[in-house]
Amino acid sequence: MNGEEKLKTGIAGLDDMLGGGVPEGQIIALLGSCGTGKTTLSLQFIWHGLQNGQKGVFISLEEDEESITKNAASYGWALKPHLDSGDLTLVKLEPADAKTTIHRIKGELPQYIKETGVKRVVFDSVSLLSMMFDSESAQRSGLFTLCEQIKASRATAMLTAEVKDENPAASRDGLVEYVADGVILLRYKETADESDVHLSLRIIKMRRVKHSRRIKPYTISDKGIVVHAEAEVF
Repeated sequence: MNGEEKLKTGIAGLDDMLGGGVPEGQIIALLGSCGTGKTTLSLQFIWHGLQNGQKGVFISLEEDEESITKNAASYGWALKPHLDSGDLTLVKLEPADAKTTIHRIKGELPQYIKETGVKRVVFDSVSLLSMMFDSESAQRSGLFTLCEQIKASRATAMLTAEVKDENPAASRDGLVEYVADGVILLRYKETADESDVHLSLRIIKMRRVKHSRRIKPYTISDKGIVVHAEAEVF
């Protein structure tokens, strides 16, 4: 919209729902419970960028480099050559050392993005980062600062977040969806006999994009996530 450049997520079906992709420089919150594929989708977002000459940074508070590369390899995404070339940077931050973690994010990430020309950033997951702050006001300030710094660098970022058990449409901290430009919700529902689960995706909001608001099914295949934009949800 408005002649703004769009960045394809690389997720089949999702880009159709977004009318071609997300505006460059936006912050996208990816919400979902355990097992909905948040990390897979965010890795796929990074991988698509690498395939199109766009440098990426994947910051994890849960998995180390070996775990992330093995996870990606299971979908056929070979990250090692991109790590060796410097087009991809994987960062494992330590939740146990909160002050150092927060200092690194505030002090190093924006400058690194600017110096290297990074186009895509993933933070997996922002929920753990929020837990490092002593109060809700500190959480809000910290998340807002992080998002503003990334946006100032003109990179496009995806922040994953766990949802509340009692409200699977809201993040645990209740903050990330308000500081983000876009919110994508991933959900699962067990079948009646509990033998399988149905996965669905909904774009809650996306600033400056005329997007679909329909709930659509998706699958996690051996090639990654596929959103069935033409199908009706079960």
